[in-house]
Amino acid sequence: MENNDSIDWVKTPLIPAIAQDIESKEVLLLAYMNQEALDLTLQTGEAHYFSRSKQRIWRKGESSGHTQKVERIWLDCDNDTILLQVHQKGVACHTMHRSCFFRSLDMPESEKSLLELQIATYGVLDTLYHQLLEKKSAPIQESYTAQLLKKGDNEIGKKIIEEAAEFTFALKDNKESEIIYECADLFYHTLVGLVQGGISPDRVFAELQRRMGVSGLVEKANRKQKE
Repeated sequence: MENNDSIDWVKTPLIPAIAQDIESKEVLLLAYMNQEALDLTLQTGEAHYFSRSKQRIWRKGESSGHTQKVERIWLDCDNDTILLQVHQKGVACHTMHRSCFFRSLDMPESEKSLLELQIATYGVLDTLYHQLLEKKSAPIQESYTAQLLKKGDNEIGKKIIEEAAEFTFALKDNKESEIIYECADLFYHTLVGLVQGGISPDRVFAELQRRMGVSGLVEKANRKQKE
């Protein structure tokens, strides 16, 4: 595979990348690539994309093991969209469906077994975050999350402060069940805040990972210097 100089990366720093099963011709997913992601794909033969929510390059299957071996890469007539023909290992969608295009608008699908598999693969917080993202387009009459997102930053901030206070009171009372319940509420409302801010939990996890092995005193001192 050789890179193609026809793409104007200055004009379009991110371009859509469609992954298609090379044998069945099924459309598996739509993601985005920047120049680095395309270069890595060409060099390794494995699909790499740029995550707009995580703001980083990611190799397909880096968490789940559901990788994409790229056989052919096609560029459209306008030089701004890529088609990858791939051998898909496992499933393509984080919901554990074969393809990301599994829902008909008039036939919504909800399967408990798929949810359990999704949680087992990606974790509870990441799974919940993606569910909350979907609630952004839900009718506010049917979804508390949609209501919060509609009300905006101030209301979401108030709820986070309120839940943090209730979690603190539960800690003070030393009641295990209440601590767990209030902490779950705090996690939920914090994730709603991340959805509102367009920030993936993965970026928070990356920051926590960066701090591992660094003294909290040193971290605070460095932060004060930046201020």
